[in-house]
Amino acid sequence: MRLVGDPLPSVPEPISFGRAIRLCRRPPKNRPFAIWHVRRNMEMAAALFARDVLRLPIRIVFTSAAQRRHSAVPRRLIARMDAVVATTQKAASFLDHATAVAPHGVDTSLFTPAADRRRAWQATGWPGDYGIGIVGRIREEKGTHLFVEAMVRVLSEQPGLTAVVIGRAMPGDAAFETSLRRRIEAARLSDRFVFTGEIARRAMPEAMRALSVLAAPALYEGFGLTPLEAMASGAAVVAADTGAYAQMIRPNTSGILVPVDDVDALADAIRAITADRTTLDAWGRNARMIVEREFSLDGEVERIAEVYRELWRQPRGQLPSEQSPSIEASQSDDTRIHHHTRPGCRATPTS
Repeated sequence: MRLVGDPLPSVPEPISFGRAIRLCRRPPKNRPFAIWHVRRNMEMAAALFARDVLRLPIRIVFTSAAQRRHSAVPRRLIARMDAVVATTQKAASFLDHATAVAPHGVDTSLFTPAADRRRAWQATGWPGDYGIGIVGRIREEKGTHLFVEAMVRVLSEQPGLTAVVIGRAMPGDAAFETSLRRRIEAARLSDRFVFTGEIARRAMPEAMRALSVLAAPALYEGFGLTPLEAMASGAAVVAADTGAYAQMIRPNTSGILVPVDDVDALADAIRAITADRTTLDAWGRNARMIVEREFSLDGEVERIAEVYRELWRQPRGQLPSEQSPSIEASQSDDTRIHHHTRPGCRATPTS
């Protein structure tokens, strides 16, 4: 496998587009062609240039997480892909030809529940007895303002609860963050909020293990991986009904879904989910089981690997768009492709 684009943790160093072209002038050993897996319009266009103009022996797989119909230009590009993977059934519904549905997954060996969540919380040095967090850039689209406002209402009723904001604001959102801090100060709750700033990726599993609840009140989300990381860590989730959150969360079993941009509903959900610690712990255990069963990284890899294998099984010159049945990507224990692309990168498997 080769990566083209931005560096990613735990995968090979990226190569240039020119290097990818040179690598694919001939088919890889024991394969009729290489596979390029793309996520963005420019990546689709570049791959089509390589396949159709340079006539390289490649096939192109596109992954779509969009929760809406693509505009005209992307639709034309997508129509020329050899296979199209959707991250959710909803995303698939906006595509003319979805080859398979492969939800994003998380590494369940990395994101694990704490043996003792109370101790894990204490180890962070954060105040209070337990915490609810929001993870991501501090900006309106992520619903950080909704989280802050909801917690201003709830914290006075929950003396042991602490609100944790994990992430940082980009320069363009500095005034937005300042307004949030002023709201907290005006409510005299500065000692009940923790702003951690950006946490290194390698430290995120430890932070997730400490949280009892994750809030994900985004105004829009393509998929949204953070709730799955929290669930894998044994935390319950309160999320807005956007992205793939409805597919992840079992209401009143592992979390609560609320309408988008509804601070009243968000505050009520946080009150409900933190009302009883025993129930909260049970929901966290349920969340872990859901991720293990449906959203593991191994499961995602196997679903995508089956799309690759199905392409390689096609007769030479025959494309999936020329066939009527869709590929039903299946899960098995035989995982052969251990990494795949995320947004902003392009992979060229060579075996």
